[in-house]
Amino acid sequence: MNSRVKMLIRIAVIAALAEFVWLWGFCRFYVGPGEMAVVTAKNGAPLEPGQILARSGQKGIQEETLGEGRYFLNPITHDVEILRAILVPPGKVAMVTSKVGTTLAEGNFIAERGQKGIWHGVLGPGKYRMNPYGYQVDIVDAISIPIGYAGVVTSLSGEQAAGGQFAEKGQKGVRRDVLQPGLYYVNPKEYKVDVLEIGINQVSLLGRSGGKVVTKARQLGQNEALNELQSAVLQKQEAKRQDYFSRRSTASQMQKSLQGEQVDFEAGRAPEGIAPAPLAEGEMNLTELVSFPSRDGFQISLDMTLEFELAPDAIAGIFRRYGDLPAVVDKIIMPQITSISRNKGSEYRAKDFIVGEGREKFQTDLTISLEQTLGAKGIKVYNALIRHVEVPDQIREPIQQASIAVEQDLTNKERQNTARKQAELNTELSLIKQRGEQVMQETEKIKAEIAADLQRQVAEIQAETLKKTAEIQKQTAAIAANRVRVLGEAKASALQKVEGEKASGLQMKTEVFRDPTAYARWRFADTLNPEVKLNIIHSGEGTLWTDLEKTGFGELGGAKLLQRQK
Repeated sequence: MNSRVKMLIRIAVIAALAEFVWLWGFCRFYVGPGEMAVVTAKNGAPLEPGQILARSGQKGIQEETLGEGRYFLNPITHDVEILRAILVPPGKVAMVTSKVGTTLAEGNFIAERGQKGIWHGVLGPGKYRMNPYGYQVDIVDAISIPIGYAGVVTSLSGEQAAGGQFAEKGQKGVRRDVLQPGLYYVNPKEYKVDVLEIGINQVSLLGRSGGKVVTKARQLGQNEALNELQSAVLQKQEAKRQDYFSRRSTASQMQKSLQGEQVDFEAGRAPEGIAPAPLAEGEMNLTELVSFPSRDGFQISLDMTLEFELAPDAIAGIFRRYGDLPAVVDKIIMPQITSISRNKGSEYRAKDFIVGEGREKFQTDLTISLEQTLGAKGIKVYNALIRHVEVPDQIREPIQQASIAVEQDLTNKERQNTARKQAELNTELSLIKQRGEQVMQETEKIKAEIAADLQRQVAEIQAETLKKTAEIQKQTAAIAANRVRVLGEAKASALQKVEGEKASGLQMKTEVFRDPTAYARWRFADTLNPEVKLNIIHSGEGTLWTDLEKTGFGELGGAKLLQRQK
């Protein structure tokens, strides 16, 4: 290998090493987890007029971002900016406003993908790598409808729906369908969601001290995140309601001032000198009161509570016609209460609201009228309760005094009746005590009679038992005696027959031998042992023993013979 080739090899190795150092030392960069890279090209074709993000081959901020991983870009021709990726946590949504794309038609502000403006829909929880130079991403709360509420949806974009009609797809206005309890990913720029109670609510009118609207209590669940979302939704709704009451009260005061009337209430407050009660969750202050002239010309003020419910199937229509719950109370319920109260109340005298059945009848008439009138508008009325009636002092005091006198007379009569009843009660208690003692004595007598009768029955049973025992013993003794007699007779008869037969047998035997001596000999011979040997010994002179020796039996034989003879 010549020196020229070696030189070329060295140059190639040096170039490769330099390229490696350049790439890994100057061109290499990392995009870590949860990050994205925005690349700016320094060379390329120029951007079109109005274009913000560059496409491949154009000079400028590139539209596409780079995700996690290792990349190599020439720092001379490209700039790299590492940014955090967009993270949408659970319970949140991402609202995207595009700065790039085609221009929307005039009057529209909700854009589709590829158009400039606020995108239709939202991005749900997750991780997104959207170029911040071309897209603005705002993270907002999702809509969580609590249990017992309904969400009325108002479309904010599109052509305005016809008057008195619900908005259809692509139209602006209140939608017919409502959101049931749950979690919804809604674009707040595209749709407005108002949360209305579908349970029982109350309007409490407290006379001169103002009033309250009390809505149902929210039911908390086990999910703390959902509870926080629901609280946020209800707080926004509550703020809108309080703002409505404040603006309405201010307008009412201004109107009264212009007309030269005295202003009784300030915005959201009771009259001077009366502190408003603190508001709990779901409560709103009212500044109205129920006041009307009676048939005899006296001014009557009422404290009352109306229990009502917005029908779930009619709640969207109610909201479309009147607005939120405060507006429903202000525009529908309160005018009907004041109007019907005035019409019905003018039929009664002031005295009827204090004594008699007039107050109860007025409450019944008021409830029925409100049920009919508000029911036709989708508002169900349960009760209209009259809790206090305020009448002028000049009529109230005489009526009260007369009523007090009547009540006092009734009280005295009742006291007399009570004393009489107490005396009758004491008499009855004495009679009861006397009767109780009599019953105790009769009880003891009955117990003694029962005990004596029981003893008599026991004695009779014992005597009868002894009698039966004696009879049984007598019968047993008779049976035993008869048994002894029968057995004795049987034994005697058996002995008589046996001995008689024996005697007959001996008689027959003696008659056969005809000689008693012969019979005796035969008996002797018959009873001898068959093994007995009979030897006839002829003895001579001398003794028997000497003769026995001659016979050859010896001493033993003689002894045996002698023993047998004995």
